Order: sequence, then structure tokens, then C-alpha cells
Amino acid sequence: MNNTIQYAVDTDGIALLTIDLPGMPMNVLTPELMEDLATLTAKAAADESVKGIVLTSGKKAFIAGADIKDMVTAYDRGISHKEAAEFSYKLNETLRKIETCGKPVAVAINGLALGGGLEVCLAGHYRVLANDTGAVLGFPEVNIGLLPGAGGTQRTPRLIGFRNAATMILQCKNQKPEKALEMGLVHELAPVAEVVERARSWVLEKGGFEQPWDKKGFRFPGGGLASPATAQTFMGGNALLAKATKHNYPAPIAAQSAIFEGCATSFDAGLRIESQYFGSLLAGPVARNMMRSLFVNKGKADKLARRPQGVEKSQVRKLGILGAGMMGAGIAYVSARAGMQVILLDTSQESAERGKAYSESLLKKAIERGYSTEEKAAALLGLITPTTNYHELQGCDLVIEAVFESVEIKADVTTKTEAVVPENCVFASNTSTLPITGLAKASERPEQFIGLHFFSPVDKMPLVEIILGEKTNDETIARSLDYIQQIRKTPIVVNDSRGFYTSRVFSTFTAEGITMLAEGVKPALIENTAKMAGMPVGPLAVTDEVTLELAYKIGKETAAQLGRKYPSDLSQEVIQKMVEVLDRRGKRFGKGFYDYPEGAKKHLWSGLAEQFPVADKQPEVDELKHRLLMIQALETARCFEEGVLTHAEDGDIGSIFGWGFPPYTGGTLSYIDTMGIQTFVAECDRMAASYGERFTVSSWLRDRAEKNQPFYG
Repeated sequence: MNNTIQYAVDTDGIALLTIDLPGMPMNVLTPELMEDLATLTAKAAADESVKGIVLTSGKKAFIAGADIKDMVTAYDRGISHKEAAEFSYKLNETLRKIETCGKPVAVAINGLALGGGLEVCLAGHYRVLANDTGAVLGFPEVNIGLLPGAGGTQRTPRLIGFRNAATMILQCKNQKPEKALEMGLVHELAPVAEVVERARSWVLEKGGFEQPWDKKGFRFPGGGLASPATAQTFMGGNALLAKATKHNYPAPIAAQSAIFEGCATSFDAGLRIESQYFGSLLAGPVARNMMRSLFVNKGKADKLARRPQGVEKSQVRKLGILGAGMMGAGIAYVSARAGMQVILLDTSQESAERGKAYSESLLKKAIERGYSTEEKAAALLGLITPTTNYHELQGCDLVIEAVFESVEIKADVTTKTEAVVPENCVFASNTSTLPITGLAKASERPEQFIGLHFFSPVDKMPLVEIILGEKTNDETIARSLDYIQQIRKTPIVVNDSRGFYTSRVFSTFTAEGITMLAEGVKPALIENTAKMAGMPVGPLAVTDEVTLELAYKIGKETAAQLGRKYPSDLSQEVIQKMVEVLDRRGKRFGKGFYDYPEGAKKHLWSGLAEQFPVADKQPEVDELKHRLLMIQALETARCFEEGVLTHAEDGDIGSIFGWGFPPYTGGTLSYIDTMGIQTFVAECDRMAASYGERFTVSSWLRDRAEKNQPFYG
């Protein structure tokens, strides 16, 4: 019984195989599908009445890729390199049998075909692609720690040349129909309703059944491995991969090796080489970490896994934003883009208009790049109303406050807003540090008060951190999550705390880097080591971006509210000196840890060595990398212990998409689990003895380690 493919032979002798997984919104490459594909193509090949095969999909897309939810468990199941390689080679054997079955196989690609789905297409002798905007072809595997493991690294360069193949496989660049045809990835474009008939016509009229690489005298498009152009592609590729990955990501390196080594030999030997490299990745922790956090967990978050049950689905039609600065302006843009009416309020009409102009500038760039039109831009801008009048907020479903980080100012705008908005309006604060429960004291409806922490720049950053106050009710949580889904962002839900989760943990990264400066570590070594560890920006540079002045004010306010002295540690001593004594307050002020010469590239301030003398002996790079990652992971564990985080998934998603914790780790809690919680605690003990009490492990975490209890079950 074949449950995944419908099989029918017409009067012309064409066997039509229609892939249609039951109960699934999209086709994915499951073991059952591959088994059915092997069985039915063999059946068609053996049937003398069948002249050829047409393969297509019964769903809107062709095949969206492999079943990642199955592969993500491979590492935890203890799959060996050999077993993982055999899994890949079984796929390769199936597709190889299709293209050597002795009958013509045409593929009618009626929609999107990614990863393993595209590999199935490439095993056909002729490919007709729907000339539709949604019918993109691509290999996303490297982005989740894998490589194309069903012939993609071997067929693609043999079809479109090494340079184009590298772009698709190593850079994961998708191809639209016109480009796919131009490259030679497909043979023909047709309206989606005609792809099957065009494929049938080819089988009946021409019907070749031999792949180019199986023909005598085959040559690689654009030149073989010995050609100067190909040599340049691989030499440049090696340098680019080293720069991009810092050797933290094995997948792109393995993929390039599979392409080079596999194409240096016969096609069949190349498939075995590809499977070996695929096996090494699937059996390793990096692929598990990336698949779990970047695909499975993110997918759950996007589908609102944390949404309370029993609350009716809602939609924001009218949104109020208090404060038209960078954050408020960015929130206005993404909300108007989602079709909402937006009231953008500030203290002056000039400031409010300037906030709207931010959307105008983004749309201008989008038009120049062909992503939008004048008509669409005008419609979007028409949804944003800049104002100083609170009465414009009447009828708002949601109001987001994005004013200055001051309890008094936030309390004032809360009171003014609640005087005019409907009783059921949700009020959200975009604060990045101030506790929500404290801010909610200014509200007459604390159960409708919540934190929505966006990240800058809002139009690019995918995460929103939802912070629950002590009195925030389920309806407010659900409505806030619905809004985040409306603007196509990824939410995490955390409980209230000073700095919440993301700001609190990220501050340990910057503080550790600044502490290293105070200890005498060379500033350039600190910055470069952070990037080598996988962080997007060094701790000194990112402190300049948010400004030392802000870090100084937050430190002083935190100390005052917690009843302790300021400064309280080496990093705060450095910040105090930079702000109070040296008047170097950050990028916005033109000088901080870096100098910002007009018309030239920024560079580390030469005076840092004088103010913070460099030690004679510098620490090892690996130790510095370890410190920067360990301190963030440890603070995340503390957030979990305190109940700020309630799910490991939120901790990992928040760390990767919120502040750029290295994706190869899977996130801060996956970092601990991958290392092993017992090893992690032992390392913390060593670091506490060497660097200070900030690395001290709580009895809760130590007990967890003694029980060998990871954060993921």
C-alpha cells in the first residue's frame, strides 16, 4: 500500500506519480515517501506498457525538504557516523535508480522545491518549473548545520557549474524560475496549470533517459576542476568560508569538500563521498543544535506555542505608539506593513513627523531595490498618523510605549493614555530594563499591562521578548502574541525581572569584555576573540553602539534601587571612568572605546592602552572565547532557576535571535547541554577561582549537575 504517492498510467503510457502526503500541509521527504518513490518508479520501469514517468505534487508546493523533525533527534539517539552516512546513501541509491531506470523521467515542479525536494527534481531527466513567484528552488541545508545529502553536491555542479553550485549550496541562495532556467537548473518554464502536460509532452516527443554525467565525454559547465575559473572559485571560497564561519560551523566546509572531492572522481563515487560528509554532520552536535533551535523551536514559537488556551483569536486594527524615536518609528513601520492603522505620538509634531519619515526612508530603499512600488509605499505611509494629541488614541486595540527609560516619564504617558483608550485596550512597554510589575503600578488596569521588548533595528531584528508582570492576565498574553504573529516576528515569553532575560544576559557579555580590558587584555584581542567565538560584534564596539552613557545610567539606577554602591565591579569602574573622567560616552557622542573619524572607518581609541595598561602576558584566545560564552550561559541558567525563563526553547531562541549568541551552539542552554552540565559546572568552578565570584554556581545548578539533568529532556 502506497500512502504518499498516487500512481496512475494514462492511455499514452505515461505513469503519473503524484506526491501527496496525507494529513500534511506540505510534502516533506520522509522515509515512507522515499520507499514509495523507489517502489513505484521500479514498478513503472518494469511495466512494458509504460513509456515514461512524470513526477509531480498534489499540493501547492512540490517538496519542502527533508523531515527535519525526524533528523533533529539523530544525535540524541546516538546515531553513529556510519549509520548517518548509510541513511544518506540510501537516499542517493533511490534517486540514482530513478535516473538510470531506462525510461525517461520528467519532473513537473508545480511549486517550491527545497533541499531534498530539489534533489528529487535533479534526478529527473527533464524539469518543468512553474513560472510562479512561489516556485523557488534552493538548498537551505547549510543554514541548519547539514549539507545536501541526496546528490545535491554532485548533480548541481555538473548541471550549472561550480560557481553557481557554490552560491546555491554554500550560501543557500534560492533561485526564482527565470534564474533557474537561465542557469540550467530546469529545462522549461510553464504556467502552473500546464507543468504536468508539458512534462508529458517531453516524455512522448523526446524522452531521453540518460543524464549528462552518464554520457561519454561529459564536461562540467564553465570548466572542470583543473580550469583557472574553477580553481579561483575554490581558492576564494576557502577564504570566504574561513572569514564567515571562523571554523565554528562544519557544514559549509564539509559541503565544499564534498563538492570538490566528489567531482574529482566518478559520479557514483562522488555520491558516496557526499554521504560520508553528510554522516559526519548529522552525527554531530552542531547540526542537532541548529536544527532544533533555528527550525523546530523557532517554528513552534512562530506558531505561538506559549499562547494561553481558551482565549479567542484577536487582531490589532488600530495601534498607538508613544514615542517616535528609533524604536517607536521602527515599530510603526512593521505594524503599518502588516496593515494596521498606526497613531505615532510624540511631544512635538516635528518629532512625530520625523518618526514617520523613517518609514518613508525604508520604503524608498525598497522601491530602489525592486521590493516595493510607489503605490504600495503610499498606501503604507497613509496608515501612519503622526500626532501630539492623545485623543487620536481613541479606539486603539493596543498601545506600545517607547519613550525614554524613566519610570516617571513612563508613568505619565501611561496615565494620559488610559484616560482616552478603550477599557479593553492592552498597554505595552518597550522598556529593555525596567521591571514591568513596577511600571504597571502607574496603570489602573495592571492585568492589561505587559512588556513588548523589540530589538533595534526593528524592521530587521526578528525577535520580540514578551515580559509578564505579576498581574498580567492570560487574555493580555494571548492578544500580545497575536499581535507579534501579525507583524511576523518570533516571540519568546519570560517573567518579570530587572533586565528581563535578553538585556540581563547580554549585559554579562559586554561586562566580561570590559572587565578583560581592566585586567590588561589588549582591546583588539578582546574584540577579535568575541567574533572568533561567533558573536556578531565585539563587547567594546557594541557598548559604544548602545552608548557608555546608557550603561552608566543603568548601572547607577540599578545600584540605587538594589541598595548597593556604584561602581560595584571592574566593568562598572571602567564605564564610570570613561563617562565621568574621560567624557567618552559612545558612538552617538563621537567617541567611546572607539574613535569615529568623519568619512573614515572607526578604530579603537589609541588612548585605551594608557588609561587601561596592557598586561605583559596575554591570555590564550580559547580561554577568552570560553569566558565570553560561559558567562552568558551561566546567567541564562540563573534566569531559568529564578523562573524568568520557563522553557529552554525560549532561552535558546532569545539568545540567538535577540543578541546574536552563536547559532552553532544552539543557544545558551544548548551550549550547556552540549558541553555536558557536569563539565559546565566544573568549568564554572575553575573560572570562579581564577576570575571572580561572578562565575559562582548556585546550589540549584550544582544539584542539577550531580543528577546529570540537562535543560532539554
